[in-house]
Amino acid sequence: MKNRYLILENGAVFQGEAFGADGEVTAEIVFTTAMTGFFETLTDKSYTGQAVVQTFPLIGNYGVIPEDAEGDRVGPSAYIVREWCRHPSNFRSRSDLDAFLKARGVVGLCRVDTRALTRMLRERGVMNGVITDTPEHADRARLAAFRIQSPVQAVSAKTPRIVEADPARFRVALFDFGLKENICRMLVQRGCTVHVLPWDTSAGDVLALQPDGIFLSNGPGDPTDNPTVIETLRSLAPAGIPTMGICLGHQLLALANGFSTEKLKYGHRGANQPVKDLQTGRVYITSQNHGYAVVPASVDREIAEVRFVNVNDGTNEGLRYRHAPTVSVQFHPEACGGPQDTAFLFDEFIQMMEVHAHAARSAH
Repeated sequence: MKNRYLILENGAVFQGEAFGADGEVTAEIVFTTAMTGFFETLTDKSYTGQAVVQTFPLIGNYGVIPEDAEGDRVGPSAYIVREWCRHPSNFRSRSDLDAFLKARGVVGLCRVDTRALTRMLRERGVMNGVITDTPEHADRARLAAFRIQSPVQAVSAKTPRIVEADPARFRVALFDFGLKENICRMLVQRGCTVHVLPWDTSAGDVLALQPDGIFLSNGPGDPTDNPTVIETLRSLAPAGIPTMGICLGHQLLALANGFSTEKLKYGHRGANQPVKDLQTGRVYITSQNHGYAVVPASVDREIAEVRFVNVNDGTNEGLRYRHAPTVSVQFHPEACGGPQDTAFLFDEFIQMMEVHAHAARSAH
């Protein structure tokens, strides 16, 4: 195995070994604490522009299972692990991690002290880094200036598609900002025919579908980089259509209502994030992947109430809007991989559509 290096913008150098594809990658270096679900992580488009560090020391022991993919492409720009399993054991496995990364052109780095790297990111905050086989050529100034450019536009669907439910009770317009496919699966299981729409679909085109509900997916990057979407959400608000947002969708809804967002020091990424429901006092373990959050002090309590908060740091994890059938959460109730404690939120969305449909029938 040849040597490969990670050089961070603060000058720290981590030596490891090459696996996956050959090449040099500059990316934002982030870590996830999930112990399982590595393949879902690799196919999560919310990681676009980032190199993912797995804190769990052995990755890939149950192999690559295409049926579990959360998207049609690899999300992360690069993948960093302590050890990758060369002999996975699982009757569903079709390949090993190294072969999968090579086939997709994704650069990997292994045999790195991921514990030391994670501690540095936790203490110093997320940093840019370059993964390279020639560390002497690294350009520190270029590294510090790196910024993820237009990631939502890069990963969103280019054309609409329909995922049918049988029988179908509701029609849902789902904005794809970097969609995790399990969102579609959860909606279809509940009788929703889902119209998956590109990020720049206009309010008029959404309303022309006569949807029973609107869903806003997860996605990568800084939410403030999406002014077109934010304006579209403002234009859709007067229609009063039941709406739910997840992760980036949650942040975009907040921005459309005049609230603000901020970049977190190192974000929340993993399948073990505790979230408290302020309505019931119950704490749920959730799957999360985000580097930005809604600023709690910016939330106008006349417009929305805070429903969920992160138990670890008190950051906002969900809002319920007071004068519209609209809810949003920062975490991933669709899980995959991770705990499914909060899947009931999809049922709440269905109930919102039922109430709205009943009110519409009564009005006629």
